[in-house]
Amino acid sequence: MLAVQPLLPVLSLMIGLQEVAQTKMEYEWKPDEQGLQQILQLLKESQSPDTAIQRSVQQKLEQLNQYPDFNNYLIFVLTKLKSEDEPTRSLSGLILKNNVKAHLHNFPNGVTDFIKIECLKNIGDSSPLIRATVGILITTIASKGELQNWPDLLPQLCGLLDSEDYNTCEGAFGALQKICEDSAEILDSDILDRPLNVMIPKFLQFFKHSSSKIRSHAVACVNQFIISRTQALMLHIDSFIENLFALAGDEESEVRKNVCRALVMLLEVRMDRLLPQMHNIVEYMLQRTQDQDENVALEACEFWLTLAEQSICKDVLSGHMSLLIPVLVNGMKYSEIDIILLKGDVEEDEAVPDNEQDIKPRFHRSRTVAQQHEEDGIGEEEEEEDDLDDDDTISDWNLRKCSAAALDVLANVFRDELLPHILPLLKELLFHPDWVVKESGILVLGAIAEGCMQGMIPYLPELIPHLIQCLSDKKALVRSITCWTLSRYAHWVVSQPPDTYLKPLMTELLKRILDSNKRVQEAACSAFATLEEEACTELVPYLGYILDTLVFAFNKYQHKNLLILYDAIGTLADSVGHHLNKQEYIQMLMPPLIQKWNMLKDEDKDLFPLLECLSSVATALQSGFLPYCEPVYQRCVNLVQKTLSQAMLHGSQPDQCEAPDKDFMIVALDLLSGLAEGLGGSIEQLVARSNILSLMYQCMQDKMPEVRQSSFALLGDLTKACFQHVKPCIADFMPVLGTNLNPEFISVCNNATWAIGEISIQMGIEMQPYVPMVLHQLVEIINRPNTPKTLLENTAITIGRLGYVCPQEVAPMLQQFIRPWCTSLRNIRDNEEKDSAFRGICSMIGVNPGGVVQDFIFFCDAVASWISPKADLRDMFYKILHGFKNQIGDENWSRFSDQFPPPLKERLAAYYGV
Repeated sequence: MLAVQPLLPVLSLMIGLQEVAQTKMEYEWKPDEQGLQQILQLLKESQSPDTAIQRSVQQKLEQLNQYPDFNNYLIFVLTKLKSEDEPTRSLSGLILKNNVKAHLHNFPNGVTDFIKIECLKNIGDSSPLIRATVGILITTIASKGELQNWPDLLPQLCGLLDSEDYNTCEGAFGALQKICEDSAEILDSDILDRPLNVMIPKFLQFFKHSSSKIRSHAVACVNQFIISRTQALMLHIDSFIENLFALAGDEESEVRKNVCRALVMLLEVRMDRLLPQMHNIVEYMLQRTQDQDENVALEACEFWLTLAEQSICKDVLSGHMSLLIPVLVNGMKYSEIDIILLKGDVEEDEAVPDNEQDIKPRFHRSRTVAQQHEEDGIGEEEEEEDDLDDDDTISDWNLRKCSAAALDVLANVFRDELLPHILPLLKELLFHPDWVVKESGILVLGAIAEGCMQGMIPYLPELIPHLIQCLSDKKALVRSITCWTLSRYAHWVVSQPPDTYLKPLMTELLKRILDSNKRVQEAACSAFATLEEEACTELVPYLGYILDTLVFAFNKYQHKNLLILYDAIGTLADSVGHHLNKQEYIQMLMPPLIQKWNMLKDEDKDLFPLLECLSSVATALQSGFLPYCEPVYQRCVNLVQKTLSQAMLHGSQPDQCEAPDKDFMIVALDLLSGLAEGLGGSIEQLVARSNILSLMYQCMQDKMPEVRQSSFALLGDLTKACFQHVKPCIADFMPVLGTNLNPEFISVCNNATWAIGEISIQMGIEMQPYVPMVLHQLVEIINRPNTPKTLLENTAITIGRLGYVCPQEVAPMLQQFIRPWCTSLRNIRDNEEKDSAFRGICSMIGVNPGGVVQDFIFFCDAVASWISPKADLRDMFYKILHGFKNQIGDENWSRFSDQFPPPLKERLAAYYGV
């Protein structure tokens, strides 16, 4: 007999159930009346709004789980106790579902069987709520691996579909739909002897059923198997599509929604089958995108997004654009419910504190070291998508967003051919008296910016001033969307003389950063960050004015926008660089940043964006950051130390100590990198007085890739800033670097590669013993297909630098890497890293000239990529080119150089006389 908790004395009666009866339990089990009443009481209490009562109920439920037949009581209340009210019965089923999820494998056999039998008996309950609860319970048991142990479940449910009784048919279909959603993979496997071969033809029969609810279930069941191209469905694909078309005009919106969803998925996986009917499908989807039911319209609108990704998009839609574009544009208006949810009538809310739940978690992007390119002047960081107009508070995806996204992708397909369909609409929308219509026009203008930029240029001199005026519209939602749309045209604005558009735009955007509406503040801050990235040093003359505004916003902003403000300040520092290093600017900017820094606790996630911001500021201010660096440096080291200690504790006592959030350590490592890069040699004293190198050594071996990535970036920066402190640890560091040259982890591998290159330059000939630890992996990476550009470039530079300091060790492998080496480095701009890498390649050619012979044309091309090499490097190039020419003779050389593209030929002749 189990010892009974004093809390529930009556429950001892429940255990009056003799264990002997367990085997025959399913037929003989009867609840004890007192036990039943107590459970009903608990179920009633758990519906109370009082959290204290809920907590106590939770505790009692956990205690009841000790008793083997507690779950029998729950299924009894759900299926047999018809006298009880439905919410209580349903709740009993949902508690049982949670128990099944957590403990099914510990249920005594009899209990599980009893539950299964009761479920199948009651799937046709007259109450829709109870049917749905039983269905959820069935699918939960099924998804816990019990489909294999419940062989009669699917045949029985499929048999019940043929019942004359509507409730039974609907209940069985509801359960089947949930099983298809949760267990699609196993249904299409040999484990169960492929039941779909029977189920799918069965479902198709119900597409024509008289009940709309049943038709909807039938389509939803089959839809689960489209994307995976399930064989059983592909065999019946034509019959499926034919049946779908028959449902196209169904009066039930749920059926229409499922039909649209099916067609969108078929477009991805079986376009061949839709093509013959494509004209009709497009016309149908045009109607559905305007469906009265917004859920149907949203499913239909996805069709245009999916179609835009297919190569046939242009051919299919060309004849329909004049109808489609107005439909999409119309869908971009806020609905009345959107405006209510967005508090569209609230103009001033800057004093209202933010709801903490609304603040999305911030994820820190670890530091990645990249090369600069000729054409852009920025590292090849992946561009972050500027999401179409961010209405956070509405459900994330709605018809407005989907229509705008569809217009955006179609603009990228049709380019300027879209404009004849859209310009007449825009004229009407942008100057419309109703703010909702005008606002949608501004969104349209932003959505087409990327795809139709060329064709829009003639209209921009008129449109940009109009938009700048809209920045002071009296409706906050108009002001906020205008910020976003203007940011989409920032590139063009910056390409014009600054006084024409940049200055007025900047002036107005800065006013909007101080708007009295929080949504506008947020949109303006984000737009200004985009403008900063485009304008870079064009902003230098206005720095005082910009900083004035951003610093003022510090005291004005609520929590959420403060995090976006940090980003705008960090981006400003990245964009203007050392121009920020003026005493007056430092005195404006640093005190509020340091004040926030001092206020925040070490556990506060707001440290992430602030540390990122300070990292950019430190790199930009260089020596100007010196007065602030010691406390910042010290705290970063402490954050790393704290996180590592907590991780060790968690490793040894996982029950007592929870795992730390390693993002704190990652952001701290990145800020230390920013300090090392900004302060250079001035950081030496701080490094000398701290244990950062041993902490970094631990981080380099962390299980989490992002931690290793940031620690290798820091290693490279410390190597450049104060190698005297790094050098004693090189024997420990190099083997770890070697094991991290694994391109499965692109960014870790990239930063490790870069750090090896920086270490080589400092070590010189002493690098010899370490070359074998890394060279083979580097050569393998540079020859790998589909390696990202940044990694290829860093790998080429590091191989070149190793060859520069240890040519004898690296040159024998020259032939294995010379070709990809040359093609990787031809596009990066002249700089110190490129210089040392090319000196290395020249030294290696001196040691092993045969290694370059087969690919000499690639070497010529790489040499020609230099705009202005230093004199002695140019001299090395000259000697190698002329040496090769003399070796093969004039006649062979002219035959060889006839293969060169004309620009290459001219360049080599002009610079090197060959």
